Amino acid sequence: MMNRVRGRVHSYFSAEKIHSDSKDSARLEVEYPTEFLNTLAFSGFPDHEIELKVFSPVMLLRNLNPEIGLGNGTRIMVTYLITYVIKGLIMGGAYAGKVVAIPRIVVNIDNQKWPFMLKRRQFPVRLCYAMTINKSQGQTLTRVGVFLPKPVFSHGQLYVAISRVRSAEGLKFLIQNEDHIPLGYTRNIVYSETFDSLGGASLCIPPTAIRFASGNDLSTFSV
Repeated sequence: MMNRVRGRVHSYFSAEKIHSDSKDSARLEVEYPTEFLNTLAFSGFPDHEIELKVFSPVMLLRNLNPEIGLGNGTRIMVTYLITYVIKGLIMGGAYAGKVVAIPRIVVNIDNQKWPFMLKRRQFPVRLCYAMTINKSQGQTLTRVGVFLPKPVFSHGQLYVAISRVRSAEGLKFLIQNEDHIPLGYTRNIVYSETFDSLGGASLCIPPTAIRFASGNDLSTFSV
């Protein structure tokens, strides 16, 4: 996707080392050299190398200052790139259009797969041409494209995806099977126990299958 954005690619490399709080850190530094540490990637943490262009969308991976809109999951359109700071515009929510600056920060990564804690200094961002449904929770967007190569796997997840958008005109779906053949339906997960626990109140329980009669007409289904 970034190849379609005009402009020069800016590459940012992190600095990392084994945290001094790790047991036998001196020995571990010999066994796991910096070149190896650079190759490690972890979910929810910035990578060793980040490639960005002006007008690239990124997602913030840490709470820097939620009071001014810099919270975990905030989407930002990059407008200016220099060595030590990334500047951009917040893309949605109450702070949409606000100009913000993102510094490099130190993150400590403690993963049970490795016998050490990794200390990495990097911009806490990741390219964000798409995001998970869970990550989108709480955001209000003008246009949403929902890609479902597999059905949702938890109660309320499909509702979260659909309710991010302001109107039906801004909602699009791409639903495929394992052979990449487009489908006109998907499954919705509903835990009936959730409704039973409300004491038998009169409720409209969503269907377990959602079928699209034509395009993205929201009138063809309910959640």
